[in-house]
Amino acid sequence: MLRQTVLGLLLACAVSFSRCSPFGDGGMLILWAQTASQISEFPAQDGVVTPNPWHFYSRMSLYRLVIGATDKYMGTMGTGNTDSPLWGLPLQLGWMLNSGRLGDPSGASTCGLDTGDTTCISTESWWACENYFVSVLPFLSAAQNGILGDGLQVRMQVPEGVTNYCTTYAECAAAFPDAMAKWDQFFQGLKASVDSPLPDAEKRDAILGLYWEAHMASTYASAACDAKKTHYSAQEVSFSQSWVNSAEFVSAARFQSSLDNASKFITPLPSRILKDGDVAPDIADLSTEENNSLQVFARIDSINASMGGTLVTMWKRSMCSVQARLKGAELLEQMLLSPASSPVTIVSMGAAIAMTC
Repeated sequence: MLRQTVLGLLLACAVSFSRCSPFGDGGMLILWAQTASQISEFPAQDGVVTPNPWHFYSRMSLYRLVIGATDKYMGTMGTGNTDSPLWGLPLQLGWMLNSGRLGDPSGASTCGLDTGDTTCISTESWWACENYFVSVLPFLSAAQNGILGDGLQVRMQVPEGVTNYCTTYAECAAAFPDAMAKWDQFFQGLKASVDSPLPDAEKRDAILGLYWEAHMASTYASAACDAKKTHYSAQEVSFSQSWVNSAEFVSAARFQSSLDNASKFITPLPSRILKDGDVAPDIADLSTEENNSLQVFARIDSINASMGGTLVTMWKRSMCSVQARLKGAELLEQMLLSPASSPVTIVSMGAAIAMTC
């Protein structure tokens, strides 16, 4: 029943893009109750299921179905039904909707804008394109690996005239072989984990390792979306790159992106697309927390650049054990949520953690 929380009460908040939390009562995602809970709720043609990932409810449904189908393999993550690391993905999509980042930034249509269909996801949005790689690709892999039922065939719908998105497992595997292979390994590893003799802590860490390898492979593949960045301000482009770069640190720490954990990182993200002239911490219509998160992202990028890119390398090397990764995840959370923390701490703490390797 938790997943059936009355999230529909927050529909007006979400579709009007007002600045409000992407979470409903009980900490659940807005609009979750409007998504599909069974594959049979998707349209089908000639025995092939045909979801429409260019509609918010349908794309969010991809997450709901995969999360529901993999819950039985996630026992080492915790005792609740929101402990799966997959929860970080629908949280990101909910934030993108609320902040207007799924709308058409080109001006060619009103798709996703408050002057049109606010649940439409634009093929011209860089954010929507990047998210395609962590929504459609894992869903197609889950279907291919029998997670969603035996013999399930899926072909994603695509708007007329749009040709630069893969729509089937075979197409995506041909276009982005590393990303699809990593998602295959994740789902196969999940199924195998049931019979694994490893202690729960090690099993959990192994599952998170497979998840983040797949997530990062999709992130790298989403470089195919980069041309769409021309629609945005320099400030939004800089933030988008910082947001992508931050995943390097989070993934190396094998952060357990459960609903509760991931929400701490999603809530302070900027609640609108950044414009020319937006300079944190002095963006008047953004909250203190939003300004702080933008500063943290910018400082990490600045430090990494000044070190010739070696900050990420050093951090990855320091995440060499289960305990080191737990400490790393705690450090990242502290840095983002505490205004008094400095990204420089990554350097000193990363070096200290590395000494234990």
